[in-house]
Amino acid sequence: MAAAVRVALEYLCTGSVAPLVVNGRRFASAIGKRPRMDAVPLGPLGLADDEQADPTVHGGLDKAVYAWPVQHHAWWQAQRRQRAVDLLDEALPPGFVGENLGLRGLDAPLTEADVYVGDELHLGDAVLRVTEPRQPCFKFAAVMGYAQAGRDMVQSQRCGFYLAVVQVGALQAGQTGSLLPGPRALSIAQALHAKRYKHIR
Repeated sequence: MAAAVRVALEYLCTGSVAPLVVNGRRFASAIGKRPRMDAVPLGPLGLADDEQADPTVHGGLDKAVYAWPVQHHAWWQAQRRQRAVDLLDEALPPGFVGENLGLRGLDAPLTEADVYVGDELHLGDAVLRVTEPRQPCFKFAAVMGYAQAGRDMVQSQRCGFYLAVVQVGALQAGQTGSLLPGPRALSIAQALHAKRYKHIR
């Protein structure tokens, strides 16, 4: 049986709905999250003060919180650098891709191949269950600054994952906890591949 993985909540972000301009058109989006240093209450539908622009694809009980392995930022920054998206080559800030939780594996990097649907994240009194991968959309490509970002998300499997709230509590940046194994039948990387294959076949 797989062992529990120690993790750190490096940062925590929430956001409000705001206009996002894509190819000259304005859309409502809450993809731009801001880091929080205070303890943020976690309820059944996610973090307090965290909004979702389109509840048909974001939020809800099974997508209450979006988690992101923090080492992904460096890889995505490199993709933007290769395409001269950001001439200053600035590090991507917390919350840039709409993530709520920036997680770091304390014993080894946390990757989508190592996280499985049904695993449980324990942070303080809160318990969250891994439900599914994040899938790319045009808003993700817009903030990344290049059209192929969605394709790169799928091919690289650097997508992050959604969480359902099993036990409410409060979360705060700097907490450490554990990712406890569930059934271990389907990894997030495998689930992402299956979802994309089903969509395009």
